[in-house]
Amino acid sequence: MVTRDTAWPAGTPCWVDVGVADLPRARAFYGGLFGWNILDGPPETGGYSVCEISGDPVAGIGPKMGPPDQPAFWTTYLASDNADETAARIRAAGGQVLVDPVDVTDVGRMLMAVDPGGAQFGVWQAGQHTGVRRANEPGSLIWNENMSRHYEGNQAFYAAVFGYKFSEVGSAGMPYATLELDGSVVGGIGEISAGQPAETTASWGTYFGVADTDAVVVRVMELGGSLITPPVDSPYGRMAVVRDDQGAAFAIMSVSSDGP
Repeated sequence: MVTRDTAWPAGTPCWVDVGVADLPRARAFYGGLFGWNILDGPPETGGYSVCEISGDPVAGIGPKMGPPDQPAFWTTYLASDNADETAARIRAAGGQVLVDPVDVTDVGRMLMAVDPGGAQFGVWQAGQHTGVRRANEPGSLIWNENMSRHYEGNQAFYAAVFGYKFSEVGSAGMPYATLELDGSVVGGIGEISAGQPAETTASWGTYFGVADTDAVVVRVMELGGSLITPPVDSPYGRMAVVRDDQGAAFAIMSVSSDGP
């Protein structure tokens, strides 16, 4: 288990949220799945809700932005000490800023961007809200990874914007590397394999820790969600990929109550 009540180092995945069409339905799904305490968000934030474990923020649920036909999805936010400077680096490195840096009341400053491989992500400059306050335990964030068909180009982009170093851990035909900041692993980056369907889009994937992967998959189905990748053992824990009942995909991976 990791707990933190100060801003995360720049470049660290520090927050995740899901954008959906039906907020009450999402609160019911994720509250029922992870046991999160989820309060209705204030009108001035469009009903955006913060999900908590024992009073500590672990994720957000907000209204879907963009056109009505845009699917629901989880967004990873990378920490920044200065969102405006990060926006400039994103543009200089070949990315696109979708939403210019903007203050979110007094809780922080954010922007939305797309990397050269097509994966959307957010940038968060902490104010009163510093990001997740607990991680690496059941019900909380445990991993984030960038997957695209632009592997080397995306590595160059994220190195230029956030200063990541990379350690290759993939195998032949499956390029994958860890993202490292000051010697600490903070996430992963990989290539969408040729065997994946052509419609598989680039994305930042969100992994949540669970105590029992198989049991949580069953619970996802009971709550109206669906299974993408059945449970499989990995060197890091038993994992599966699922969708919630509004179509947003995320991964789950077994982790002890004490975390890795």
